[in-house]
Amino acid sequence: MKFICNKNDLCNAIAHVLKAVSAKSPVPVMEGICIQMQENQIIMTGYNLEIGIRTSVQAQCDSDFTFVLNARVFSEMVRRMSGDEITLEIDETLNASLSSENTRYQLSAMSADEFPELPVVESMAKTTVSQQMLRSMIQESSFAASVKEDKPILTGELFESSEGIFYIVAMDRYRLALRQEAIQDMEDFHFVVPKKALNELISMMKDDAEQSCEFFTNGKHIVFSVNGFELFARLLDGQFHNFRTSIPVDSKTNVIMYKKDIVACAERCSLLINDKNKAPMRCVFADGYLEISCKTGIGAINDRIPAEITGESLTIGFSNKYLLEALRSCQCDKLRFQMSGSNKVIKITPVDDESFIYLIMPIQLKN
Repeated sequence: MKFICNKNDLCNAIAHVLKAVSAKSPVPVMEGICIQMQENQIIMTGYNLEIGIRTSVQAQCDSDFTFVLNARVFSEMVRRMSGDEITLEIDETLNASLSSENTRYQLSAMSADEFPELPVVESMAKTTVSQQMLRSMIQESSFAASVKEDKPILTGELFESSEGIFYIVAMDRYRLALRQEAIQDMEDFHFVVPKKALNELISMMKDDAEQSCEFFTNGKHIVFSVNGFELFARLLDGQFHNFRTSIPVDSKTNVIMYKKDIVACAERCSLLINDKNKAPMRCVFADGYLEISCKTGIGAINDRIPAEITGESLTIGFSNKYLLEALRSCQCDKLRFQMSGSNKVIKITPVDDESFIYLIMPIQLKN
């Protein structure tokens, strides 16, 4: 039994499927890629019980057969093979050989009997979104998802559709990031997808792709279908915070600034801040300028940038890390900062709309 396929196609498929394979497991088959030979293709699957990735590669197959190969060994062998075409031969005792031009490897396969089956996700309601839009929405919000496991629901991102608006929301205890787009005729839904799964999804999408991304869920799992790949993920259980109640409806100080100016200023401050030397950025909004100062055991900085300020003057403390992560994620030239006091949440949006909304808790300043 054997198959023959293009090396580059196989390498690309393995690179993505590999991301859903367990790095270490007491069950050897869990560290493998399941390969199913069919008439004119091979179907490759990786599944670690949390995330599954499946794709197909065009191939000349002489029979139907399913087996498992250690993912990392298989990946390295294929990547290092000479030539443009890969031939894999395997017998019924699961002895396999991999050959291409002048290179030939021998390796042991495993039975697919113990390989876990991907969840069956059947749904009549399938949602279709452009790859460019979905990728942008995830990338501009995922930075705010929690990295701590004490509240698992916050390690994912909320996908919600309501009244023709598609929301993606991420948050932890100190910040919130929301992206929204108006999409007509989208069915209502509400579920939370693990950030790890969304990171893998982003790697499969292309900004210039003509095909859309399709996803559907059964309430426990979700399947994303994009560019010939299927990504399976277990949805997170729990009650996601009602993000609408956290968004301020008014403000006392409104500031418009160029993103590049405040990013450059925050990056200059970051030279003085590390895990051992922590300090907030002291920000004073007054008289047409944002004046920033920061002092740590390394040194001190005083800086200022122009700002369009309306309303009350204000002194407030920012986390350098949280501010930079938010600003580097958004795609616009000018930003609006809305504040209602030195101890109230800061709201950051584009100047002309609220396609994204970032909320950051301030840091209390010492006199």
